[in-house]
Amino acid sequence: MEAIEPVLDFWVQKLGFTKSSEVPHEGKLGFVILERDAVKIMYQSRKSVASDIPPLASSPQRGSFLYIEVDDLDAVSKALNGITPVVPRRKTFYGADELIVHEPAGNVVTFAQFTGR
Repeated sequence: MEAIEPVLDFWVQKLGFTKSSEVPHEGKLGFVILERDAVKIMYQSRKSVASDIPPLASSPQRGSFLYIEVDDLDAVSKALNGITPVVPRRKTFYGADELIVHEPAGNVVTFAQFTGR
């Protein structure tokens, strides 16, 4: 990712994650760990990766798909009010109620609540 700062509002302000670790790089965030309950999400900027692991500097940048199980999908949906879902909220054949969105860096995040367990 080019910059970490744009994803912070999504994870910290909207979803209640906290920054447990951060490393600056060239006046911006180069690396950050965001945590909430048992979930840890780590981001590293492209420039920081290139400095840290030079062979990866020329690798193509690809997105990620995250799948996060939550206890209260309604609360997540309310926190993400104003963010357009990838598809309408749905129930799956494997028993999950899911909300799928793009976070500001373009990664796909699925929040899922399982019922009847």
